[in-house]
This record gives sequence, structure tokens and C-alpha cells, in this order.
Amino acid sequence: MTTATAGTSGATDVVGTPRITLGTALSDAATITGRYLTHIVRQPRLLIFSTIQPVMFVLLFVFVFGGALTNSPAIQPYGSYKDFLLPGIFVQTVAFGATQTAIALAEDLNRGVIDRFRSLPMARSAVLLGRTTADLVRGFAVVLIMTVVGLMIGFRPQFLGLLGAIAIVVIFGFAMSWIYAVVGLSVPNSETAQAASFVVTFPLVFASAVFIPPSTMPSWLQVFAENNPITHVAEASRALATGIGGVAEPLLWSLAWIVGLLVVFVPLSVRRYRRMS
Repeated sequence: MTTATAGTSGATDVVGTPRITLGTALSDAATITGRYLTHIVRQPRLLIFSTIQPVMFVLLFVFVFGGALTNSPAIQPYGSYKDFLLPGIFVQTVAFGATQTAIALAEDLNRGVIDRFRSLPMARSAVLLGRTTADLVRGFAVVLIMTVVGLMIGFRPQFLGLLGAIAIVVIFGFAMSWIYAVVGLSVPNSETAQAASFVVTFPLVFASAVFIPPSTMPSWLQVFAENNPITHVAEASRALATGIGGVAEPLLWSLAWIVGLLVVFVPLSVRRYRRMS
């Protein structure tokens, strides 16, 4: 059997079998990202529905609970519950939005789309990177919409700090997507993927600093809440956006969680993808 010796992106290891290089892998991932983004554009209700939920949370918590919570000693340094809440809602939005990775991959797997991708001469990581990157773009768009809603109801962040807050939140959402990539490739259908993702996400979000400070929780729950990655990212986002509270510690914890999630779950998801029959 004749083998090729060229080292370019167009080279082949075996006749008829293209060599996968970093350039071709990124090109493949960009193609897959475009596919998923086109799917979202063609079905705008997906973006609308993923935006309605966090908007409802903002309106309910601000106008139903905000009057009582604003007077809490833990909230008073922020001046307004809106300024405390919105950065946390950003994190909640990307956390729940990341579950779409599991649902979409499980649906594609069930419909045979993944099998068609696997039959193509493309990098094994391209499908997963394309899906998670598409969810990153969608998450960024939803957070921007949430920012506009927040500004309309009185959220008053620092501009440069807000940019940093959005960046750390969106990157964290990207890291979480890789958890759900493993879930999506491990369950039989999208319904199971949704249920499994909800079981993981719900306690992380609601037992965190998204809606209230952990110091107001029972002592036994504080231990979990204070060591929760959602709490670290919410506190980093809040400190960046408002300029209130120390930013260094929660930001470092957030970056550590992001790196840790990527180091663990990127290889796991790629390994799972490669071993699928």
C-alpha cells in the first residue's frame, strides 16, 4: 500500500485517506459551527424560548422578591437587588443554555446525523467543538439580550467591568457545554439528555450565589454553595460588573473551574465520540 510523505493539510497518510491537521480540524469545526448556527437561525423559536426563561426569572425576582431582598444587609452594599441579581442571572442563563449541547447531540445521534459525520474524513473533535462553539455564540447572544433587559429595568453596571463579566460568564458556559457533550453522547435520546442535564444543573444553580448570598443560607447548605462553581463565577461576574467586593479570589476560582472542566471533559467527550459504534 502506498503512503504519502507530504506534510501539508492536503496530504494523505494512505491513498484516499486525508491527513487530519490542526488547520483542517479547525476548518471542520467551523463548518459544523455554521451548520448548528444556521439551524438556530432557521428555527428562531429556539433562541426565543431560551431567552424567555431568564427574562421571566429577572422580572419575577426583581418585582416579586426585590422589594424585600433589597433591604437585606447582604444586598444593601449593592444599592439595588437588580445590580446583585443580573450578573447572577447571566451565569444561570449560560448554565441552563449549556444543556442544549446534550439535547442537540442526543437528537443528532438518534437521527443518525452523528453516524454520517463519523463516516466523513474529518477530525473526530470537530463535531464536538463545532457544537460547543455554536452554543458559545448562542449563549453570548442571550447574555447580550439579558443585559439590555437589565438596563431597561434599572441595572447600572460599570461598562468595562460588564465586558469582563460577560466574557468570564460566556467562557464558563463553553466549559460547561463539554460536560453536557458527554451526557448527550451517553444517553439514548434527547428527552433523557434533557432530564439528566436538569438533574445536574438545577441544584448547582439554585444552591449558589445566583439569587441570594450564600451567607443567608442554612449552615449545612453554605458549604456546598460557597464551593459551587456557579457561585464562584456569579461572584466574579458581580464584582466585575458592579465594582463591589473583591474580584481576585472569585475570578481565580472561576478560571480554575473553567480550565479544570475543559481538561477533564474535552478528552472524555472526544474519547466517547471515538468509541461509539
